[in-house]
Order: sequence, then C-alpha cells, then structure tokens
Amino acid sequence: MTNHPPILEQYTNTIAALLKNNQVEKALGCIQDQTELAMQEQVDLCEISAPTFQEEKRADELVKRMKQYGLTDVCKDGIGNVLGRRKGKTGAKTIAIGAHMDSVFPAETDVKVRREGNVYWAPGIGDNCSGLRALLQVLRALNEANIETDEDILFVGTVGEEGNGDIRGSKFLCANTKLDAFIAVDSTDVGRVLRGAVGSHRWRIAVDGPGGHSFAEFGKTPSAIHAVCRAGADIAKIEVPEDPKTTFTIGTIKGGTTVNTIAAHCEVDVDIRSTSNTELKKVEDAVLAAFEKAVKEENARWPNALPETHLKVTTTQIGNRPAGLRPHDCPVLQSARAAQKALGIELTNYGLSSTDANAAMSLNIPSTCLCSGGKGIGAHTLKEHFVFEKTELGPKLILLTALALAGTTDTKPLL
Repeated sequence: MTNHPPILEQYTNTIAALLKNNQVEKALGCIQDQTELAMQEQVDLCEISAPTFQEEKRADELVKRMKQYGLTDVCKDGIGNVLGRRKGKTGAKTIAIGAHMDSVFPAETDVKVRREGNVYWAPGIGDNCSGLRALLQVLRALNEANIETDEDILFVGTVGEEGNGDIRGSKFLCANTKLDAFIAVDSTDVGRVLRGAVGSHRWRIAVDGPGGHSFAEFGKTPSAIHAVCRAGADIAKIEVPEDPKTTFTIGTIKGGTTVNTIAAHCEVDVDIRSTSNTELKKVEDAVLAAFEKAVKEENARWPNALPETHLKVTTTQIGNRPAGLRPHDCPVLQSARAAQKALGIELTNYGLSSTDANAAMSLNIPSTCLCSGGKGIGAHTLKEHFVFEKTELGPKLILLTALALAGTTDTKPLL
C-alpha cells in the first residue's frame, strides 16, 4: 500500500459531521436512489453531438436541466461555458464544480447509445458525459435535500477541453470569474484525486525557402529539410530534469515534394510537457532557439546562395496548457481525501494529469480533478463504452467535498 500524506483532523471531523446531518443523509440517499435516472441523463446528453468548438446544442440542454433542477441564475459566458450559480448564505466565496461538454469525435459520428445489459456503448458516453451526469446528480441532490451552504457553488459545463480546444473554457472561466476553489469532474475512477497538472506547450514550426533542382541548384539554395534536421539534432541533446518531470518530442514532420528536389518547405509539430511552468519555458526557449540557429547555419552553409534564397522560420503556438501543483494540505485535496475515506474509497491515484483543473492549479486556486463513478473503457475511440456500476460513488464524493468547502448549518467552510 502506498504511503500518502496524512489527512488532517479538521477535514476528517468535518466530513464526519456532514454524514450525521439529516439533510446531507437525504442528499446522499437521493444520489443512491436515482442512479437509473442519472444514467438515462448520461445517455440523453451523449446522443447530442458536441465536438470541440461545436458544443452549443449540448450546452443548451445543460442550461435546460440546470434550470429544471432549481437554479435560477444560469447563463452562458463569453466563450460558451454554461454557468449555474447556487447561492449560499454569505456568498463570500465561490466553489466551482465543472465538467467539460465537448468530445473528440467529429459532428458526423454516430453517437446513438446501444445498451447491452449494464454496458452502454457510444463514442463519448464516458468521456465526458459521465462527468456531466455526476454534475447534475450533485445539483439535484442538493436541491431535493434543501441544503443551504454558506458559500456559493457554481456548476459549470466547460467548452474546449479536448485536443485543440486547449482547455479554453476553463482558462476563460478562471480569467473572468472569481473562484476560490475548483473541482473538475473528468474520467470515471473514483480512486483518483489529482494533486497536479501536467502543462504542455505545443508549437508548429515551419522553415521555408524557394527550393530548387537537386543538381542544378545545389550549393545555391539552402534546404528546408536540412535546416529542420540540424534543429532536431540539437533538440535531441536538450537536458531535462526527472523531477519535476519534463519531456519533449518532435511529434510530426512534413516536408519536401520529390527525391530530386531541394525542399522548399518543412514543418514539425513539437510537444513539450512538464509539471513546472518554469521548466516548460526553459525547454520551449531552447527548442525555438534551436530552429533559429539551424536556419542561420543552413543559410551560412552555402556561401553562393543569394540572400533572396535564404530560409526563414515561422513559429506558431498550437497548444498552451499551464502546469500546476497543489500542496498536500490544500483544502480541496484534504476535503476530497477525507470524503473518499469516509465513503470507503481507496486512494489509488494521487497523481498528475492534464484536465480542466490545469487552469486553476496554474493560478494557485485550490483545486483538483475528481471522477464520476462507473467504469469508462475505450475513451477517444469508436468502441468507447461505459459500465453502469457504482455510479453513485462519484457524485457522493463530489457532494461531500463541495459541502466541506462551502460550509453548512452544522459545519464551517474549510476554504
């Protein structure tokens, strides 16, 4: 068994007090008793296509359901996120619970759900319709149990978490809404509590020149491919730390037209990752400098080349997910772990990943990513499916964590 940092007594005591509260007991019972209803909701949402950058229809449905479950303050923000605020007694602080609405699948993908026993098959059924299902379960339970919190709870459906969406929804949310805590809901394994965010910077780097015939223009025209090869050789020598873990790779390369042509164009996509924003920047600077140096060297290699034949480099950032790491005594982490323990859930993954929580963690907002319950298999594939089992554990965990942070009639807010 892994030795994890201790759970502080005040968090254990708060969760214990919540479990003795009649209204909280009713809310947990509501989640337990309504798993079939919630699963149907997950299916309904899945059958509304929501590719990244095309989440509007699913967002409209989420707005409708938030209002149906008692929220009056529901809107879409400037980028398309759905925001539903459940006001507390003081409202001095805001705890956000967010699940992303988008999926990786193009609009023409068949998202009709097929059921086989307790297994549901459809692209996107787990990632992240299970997260949206859990989000709505928490909201419904709070309202049906008539729980009043001290602080506001903001329910959020975010846009653009996947791929080139580049967590644009959560970045916009954190930049434009005052948040005191953030709980992302993504994936299904309730044993996971994320304490850190893996940041990533991605660049598309293109080298261009006039090109020419491999024999007739040899020595007169620098090669875009040769320049990229020079840069790649230097990049391969970049030293990175093991802790914080930092990585880099040239993931794709495209260039040239025929075997007997000096390449006029070559481009690469570079992926840089780290749990440290400082290390991300160091490697990024080294990678970009390597291409500038390589182009100069390739141009200088051919003294007979006229200035108009010289290569030029163009850099375009195609991804920017910030990194972050929360301390072990972070209130969100402590509350989630205390809730896990009370629910009999073993902490099996106290690690790092790339989720909507990246934005909040990078700004030192107390935050984590919790999971929805059930079992998702084959995410990001056409064979994705979801096993309908123990789906109540995710929303129960999220509910208790949020209540510990927000405060109730029997407990003080832990933020």
